[in-house]
Amino acid sequence: MKKLWGGRFTKSAKEWVDDFGASISFDQELVMEDLEGSIAHVTMLSKCGIISEEEADEIKNGLEQLKEKAANEELSFSVKLEDIHLNLESFLTEIVGPVG
Repeated sequence: MKKLWGGRFTKSAKEWVDDFGASISFDQELVMEDLEGSIAHVTMLSKCGIISEEEADEIKNGLEQLKEKAANEELSFSVKLEDIHLNLESFLTEIVGPVG
């Protein structure tokens, strides 16, 4: 998996580096806040014409599904995805595809 911050590194980090740098163990408590922020961000992107209303509706529908799963404690977060936002982005693209 390619890291957002990988830059010029050509090799993967040791597993302990991922574990050390990941914040998911504590920022998973922010799941609902991150989802609400993402819904607001998608709304803004649509209103500014950066994405279509249809795309925004599709993404918001996926985010609402994630809110329901989070409320029911049905999400399993990964250290490999580092933080709450990257975990949720991964779940979202599983639901809505590339538009996520």
